[in-house]
Amino acid sequence: MIGVLSVAAALSVGHLVAGLVAPTASPFFAVGNGAIDLTPTPLKNFAVRTFGNNDKLVLLLGMALVLAIVALVGGLLSRRSPRPGLTLIVVLGIVGAVAVIARPTFGVVDLVAPAASLVAGVGAFLLLYRLAPRPAAGGARHASRATGGDDRGVSRRGMLVGSAAVAAGAGLAGYGGYVLTGTGNIEAARRRLGSVVPDEPAPPIPAGADFAAVGTPTFITPNSEFYRVDINLQLPQLTPEEWELRIHGMVDREITLNWDDLMAMRSVERTVTQVCVSNELGGPYISTTNYTGVRVRDLLAELGVRDGANQVFTTSVDGWTAGTPTETVLDPENDTLLVYAMNREPLPIEHGFPVRMFVPGLYGYISATKWITDMELTTFEDQTAYWVQEPRNWGRFGPIKTMSRIDSPGSFERVPADQLTLAGVAWAPTVGIERVEVRVDGGAWMPAELATEVNRTTWRMWKLAVPGLQPGLRTAEVRATDRSGYVQTPERVPPIPDGATGWHTIRFNVG
Repeated sequence: MIGVLSVAAALSVGHLVAGLVAPTASPFFAVGNGAIDLTPTPLKNFAVRTFGNNDKLVLLLGMALVLAIVALVGGLLSRRSPRPGLTLIVVLGIVGAVAVIARPTFGVVDLVAPAASLVAGVGAFLLLYRLAPRPAAGGARHASRATGGDDRGVSRRGMLVGSAAVAAGAGLAGYGGYVLTGTGNIEAARRRLGSVVPDEPAPPIPAGADFAAVGTPTFITPNSEFYRVDINLQLPQLTPEEWELRIHGMVDREITLNWDDLMAMRSVERTVTQVCVSNELGGPYISTTNYTGVRVRDLLAELGVRDGANQVFTTSVDGWTAGTPTETVLDPENDTLLVYAMNREPLPIEHGFPVRMFVPGLYGYISATKWITDMELTTFEDQTAYWVQEPRNWGRFGPIKTMSRIDSPGSFERVPADQLTLAGVAWAPTVGIERVEVRVDGGAWMPAELATEVNRTTWRMWKLAVPGLQPGLRTAEVRATDRSGYVQTPERVPPIPDGATGWHTIRFNVG
């Protein structure tokens, strides 16, 4: 109990002090973020595939369990001497400090949190150890049992009171840290901004843009349902008043924008589909929204991009980086945006509030920097982004691949033979979908009915009625053809390093 309570006190006090200094200085979260950075790519993919948006919660719970076991063992080893427990706490403190130092946003003041954590852990351990009855020799042990104290006259009641005090203090400190590092203030800043009206609205979504009645998603994904995949255990917290974007490097004129500067620029709204490279065949990591923001190419045109600058290297406030081809950002047919609104609401915190970047047609790991604070015009030889660095070695350019998915019926769902309609989505930003075909049990390919096309940067819904199937277990496959004439390949490859391929296949029961 002493080991567990002492480690809990250390973590809680460290988290509380981090809330006063910098949320990223919390030793617990710093270790977790370090673990994410060091986790091999196959294990990362397994976590995303298995736990989805709960992958970070699973990591934190796993860390807490491991720490509890280690603390328990440290306490058991300290029954004769406090050295093992103290050594354990010091080692954990050093690990926490190293993890904090290793964060990209580290500042010297961040060391205050792990230092406070170490002091709290050692102090709690020494206090409880002094109060704890410990095995003594012969008659002294019997005397202790008879009197309710140990050979020094310390009562078990004193030990319990001390333990309760440490537990309560740890709980209060942990709650205080939770409040201080929470997103309440940022959420209030979001609400103060109100709804967003773009200077150049996107065309309205036409009737017949989805087949939600037969099982596809709605064409526009509600903000609360938009997929989230990132490496953040804690959401970065940045108010509009604090936000700045430095644009520098291979430009004729460097500039630092603030929120007021951004709001003074002409805003455009674009309906776009965003896809994560981690998306497996048939996976959920694809959503469509109306983004409002400022065209990056217009901004860069004013600053002047120098010859040879083939990469737009962007950095998040938490130090995460992405590298986007400059020619894509400057493409007049492709509106790369500094985004500050989503479906006419300020960006949700988890999607990059107050400002993020979005590039249509590219997977997010090389283009969609959330909480963006820095943009450097450079070359791919001089700067390497987070996911492209060794040992991750993801693809450098990451164009979204032509893909399709079956949404209805669900896998192994039972459907009546006379009511079977297959339905799903297909996407090929920024090329557009020309045709979707489906086949059942390896038979002939059948053309599906396509929903109304909104634009070529968004997904397209499809459906196909298939009557007359005999009862039993059936297999359906889907493939898409984009407007360039490319037919989706049947070759199955995993998502990493640059996106999955293959035909999505499901099995379902008829009858």
